[in-house]
Amino acid sequence: MMLSLLLAVQFAALLVVGVRLARGRRRLPEVEPDVAGTSASDTTVTVVVPARNEAARIGPCLAGLGAQRQPLVEVIVVDGHSTDATAALVDAAAERDARFRRIEEPPRPAGRVGRPWAIAAGCAVARGAWVMVVDADTAPQPGMIAGALNAARRLELDAVSFAPRIIAPAPGARWLQPSFLVTLIYRFGPAGLADSAADRVMANGQCMLMRREVLECAGGYGVADDSYCDDIRVARHLAQRGARVGFLDGPRLLDVTMYPTARETWRAWPPSLHMRDATRPGWRWLDALVLLLAQALPIPMLLFLALAGGRLDAPAGVIAGLWVVNGALLLMRALLAFATAHSFARRGVPYWLAPLADPFTVLRVTWTMIAPPREWRGAPHSAA
Repeated sequence: MMLSLLLAVQFAALLVVGVRLARGRRRLPEVEPDVAGTSASDTTVTVVVPARNEAARIGPCLAGLGAQRQPLVEVIVVDGHSTDATAALVDAAAERDARFRRIEEPPRPAGRVGRPWAIAAGCAVARGAWVMVVDADTAPQPGMIAGALNAARRLELDAVSFAPRIIAPAPGARWLQPSFLVTLIYRFGPAGLADSAADRVMANGQCMLMRREVLECAGGYGVADDSYCDDIRVARHLAQRGARVGFLDGPRLLDVTMYPTARETWRAWPPSLHMRDATRPGWRWLDALVLLLAQALPIPMLLFLALAGGRLDAPAGVIAGLWVVNGALLLMRALLAFATAHSFARRGVPYWLAPLADPFTVLRVTWTMIAPPREWRGAPHSAA
């Protein structure tokens, strides 16, 4: 009975994931950068960069933003009271380029999270017609801002975020990060879509462009200042109020070195993947079940079937069905590895072995749903 039930629910999970991945047939092409920027010269963009102790990583971000042309008019770096050389690096950039300026994160009440609190402060003083949030660990490519704006206008979007190209320096990071990424794709489908339902909109806060008027009319970025999934909270908040929101493929727009090692990846990425405060409980736990059945179980289940052999006390049809369903799920996972390879600058053997990490990463993401994070960049969630 247990194996029959497992077969039924895994088959259902296979159908769910299959439907979600099938949306990829309608995905839009990768967004192209616009180095000249002339097509976007009739408007203005403010970039807001939240930064706390980012001295070791913010250099490529500042350099990449400095290389942008029209329609960029200002870069506001919101310093979260850094104790390293972050402020000095930003001030040096401001001396070279008048478009840069640094502001201090305002006093933060208890219960507010550093990243969205800082972003809200930057958006509040922005003067561009559009606001783009860019993380300090990104490396914007020439023409990123103009290319992003061109895509938003062409698709008539009010807010749009972009999936980057990920740089994972260490082998362990190249093993874990593709697996964590797949947990998102299995839940929400691939990037390159502009028509998701409001409560299923996906977003990437590493590069997120919003029409400032639309953002302000919806309450500003502060609507998510208590969230560790602020990008998705804001995107869904806007979509629920009638804004057109998209999530596009942008590996040619920016590179991201999120977490260089396996240890940092394991510790720091999952807290932003749980979406506890951006997704209704029913959807959240249904997604967790789908991940368990469709991503975590296939390899262990196939090993179990191979080792158990004919000793299982179950109908032959059930055993055959388990082989077929888990084999299909593993094949789907392998095909997805090929489909997402362009999103990783470095791959090698660790990348292609990432399916072996799936049981562990699914359990890690599920655990964050039970025990949500309490700090951002070392600053406690409850800090004043």
